[in-house]
Amino acid sequence: MAQIKAHEADGWLARRQAGSPVVLVYGPDRGLVSERARRFAEKADVALDDPFSVVRLDAAEIERDPGRLLDEANTMPMFAGRRLLWLKNAQGQKALADALKQICQAMPPDTLILIEAGDLKKGAPLRTVVEASPAAMAIPCYADDGRSIDSVIDDVVGRSGLSIGADARALLRRSLGGDRLATRAELDKLVLYKAGAASIDVEDIRALSGDVSGLSADDVVDAALAGDLASFDRQFARLAENPSSLYSVLSGMQRQLQALHAMRGVIQQSGTTPASIVAAARPPVFFARRRLVEQCLGRWDTAALEIMLARVYDAILTTRRNPAISAALAHRALLAITVDAARSRRTTG
Repeated sequence: MAQIKAHEADGWLARRQAGSPVVLVYGPDRGLVSERARRFAEKADVALDDPFSVVRLDAAEIERDPGRLLDEANTMPMFAGRRLLWLKNAQGQKALADALKQICQAMPPDTLILIEAGDLKKGAPLRTVVEASPAAMAIPCYADDGRSIDSVIDDVVGRSGLSIGADARALLRRSLGGDRLATRAELDKLVLYKAGAASIDVEDIRALSGDVSGLSADDVVDAALAGDLASFDRQFARLAENPSSLYSVLSGMQRQLQALHAMRGVIQQSGTTPASIVAAARPPVFFARRRLVEQCLGRWDTAALEIMLARVYDAILTTRRNPAISAALAHRALLAITVDAARSRRTTG
């Protein structure tokens, strides 16, 4: 099977990939998908700013015109040794998978194909084609765990010449991990704030978070999950006074939904009760939130939680791309969850 495990991706990308001219980078962490795709492209021995060497396409274009990919793949390079076809926004497009299958069966010698995709489930046509081909490789990208977050902190902070203490690292880690692109943006902001200094301490992390961080971000998350529209609007308005804190509530919601998704999966597999899962959770659920978590587990199944997670992932990315309207984008995503929770609460009593 032409697929590596998530923790092997960075090591694989660090080596030359002469035997894999087709690479699919996919997963729910869109920032990490973009970062790893860029790393592969930079090692492809292709001038990325040369339009004759790099053809950038949207997967929707291939869905409308499946022959486009075949034509581009078989076009001879004019002024360079090889061409890179870089496709973005791939999902479950069958036409793209069918065209790629034809190409993999007779791979043009001077062509590389790089595909950025969303969260493809096992058995999705595009994954199936790539994983079955000896000329291709699939690279999964999931939300950073503790080790990955530490690695990114070391990379960004280390390159800046700064050091960071254990307590400051622990506090910083709590606000990172929702999306690789957003994580790096937060770290870049931090090292810019500390430019010219020797180290980063706890007070620096708190200073950048502002006085609406920590518990206030949790208040917004809890109000949304509880379906308390009045409390959500009040708490969000206070938090939105500091635009830099918007990511803290989005990442907080993302982490909470991930935890709920994991616990709900155990419930569906084992048939145990929400109360039992919450009582046995590690790390433990804060006692004041246990009732809310139990209610959420009884209210939503894994499919519903995946839809909400996708909404939050998209909000994290779009707020970074559109900072001028970040408050509106974050509010829309979180309000949708609040409304859904309110409806579910009325239905279930």
